[in-house]
Amino acid sequence: MTAPASWLDLPPDHPFGVATLPYGVFATGAGTPRVGVRVGEQVLDVAAVAEADGRVPELAAAFGAATLNPLLSLGRPAWRRARAWLTELLTQPDRRAVVAAHLVPLDRVRLSLPIDVADYVDFYASEYHASNVGRIFRPDSPPLTPNWKHLPIGYHGRAGTVVVSGTEIRRPRGQRRPPGAATPTFGPSQALDIEAELGFVVGQATELGTPVSVDEADEHLFGVVLLNDWSARDIQAWEYVPLGPFLGKSFATSISAWVVPLDALAAARVPVPGQDPEPLPYLRGTKPPQGLDIRCEVELNGTVISRPTYRDMYWSPEQMLAHMTVNGARLRDGDLFASGTISGPRDDSLGCLLELTRNGTQPLRLPDGSTRGYLTDGDRVTLRAWAPGPAGARVGLGEVTGTIVPPR
Repeated sequence: MTAPASWLDLPPDHPFGVATLPYGVFATGAGTPRVGVRVGEQVLDVAAVAEADGRVPELAAAFGAATLNPLLSLGRPAWRRARAWLTELLTQPDRRAVVAAHLVPLDRVRLSLPIDVADYVDFYASEYHASNVGRIFRPDSPPLTPNWKHLPIGYHGRAGTVVVSGTEIRRPRGQRRPPGAATPTFGPSQALDIEAELGFVVGQATELGTPVSVDEADEHLFGVVLLNDWSARDIQAWEYVPLGPFLGKSFATSISAWVVPLDALAAARVPVPGQDPEPLPYLRGTKPPQGLDIRCEVELNGTVISRPTYRDMYWSPEQMLAHMTVNGARLRDGDLFASGTISGPRDDSLGCLLELTRNGTQPLRLPDGSTRGYLTDGDRVTLRAWAPGPAGARVGLGEVTGTIVPPR
């Protein structure tokens, strides 16, 4: 497979070349938000170019919306039609005139949350992360719980606190029980953490009571975002038994402004690590499960502190979606589910401070001489990622950034 050539003057290794074409929602000046596609350092106003071009009337209304949800509702045939049309516009020289007038410099646009999040579910799909957390939180028990290798474990998060990259993150308050204390205290979290994750954006809603199989999952997986599942570890540790995370997670979840279509990641599909024991039949498709070769980096105040790789994840996106619906739970346009922390086998591939600092007992030392067990007010965290594309191209996933501010 070769990367398509464009009449745009883009370096061949640009992470937002024609092999990527991520969707977002943007506005200029006092204008209304609408769908855009990033190409290099510009944003293509797809609603305007669709009107000028006139060949995709079935997509024009969705492109003019203030979220991607109307596009998500159209389903995979329309998503593929849109991507093929965009690729043609940007690679055929005779389309240059109709496109050029609707390219806006990236530094002139205001980006907003790309989807109206219907539901948010967070999984726990890294065996390395789950094992490390088990050793920290349950030192007298096996690292993995008995169910972990039989099903993708997850919790239902809070859709209303998903925010776009760049949104400030306010330190949460809550109950936590200090080590050795008999009773809990209340106040600002003293163990505020990050979780480097991938989020999957879902479309083509289903009816209640209709499970989606592993083989059908592809019809609903629109694209991916970078996701930071901010976590208050002290609140989490006190509350999560017996029903799992709640206030330690629900205060904020940040996602990148650009949604990379899953079709852009075809060259990045790789087998998942061996699954043993073999999953139950509903978690098995007609083909072996596949993950994604996505290379991430975690940056704290300008210093890269970790480089996790998504290919180490145990459960595939399709298995997670199938498990999420096997009980008949419906899918809605704009559903978002996350992978859980992306962690690998090495110290430089761990995706959260809980692991990197051994629950704060081995703080990181930053170039300015300061140390971090967990985040302090004013800290700025940025997650970035890329994936291999066709013929050596890079597919960029952009970044998701948040800065910690004091509690109210």
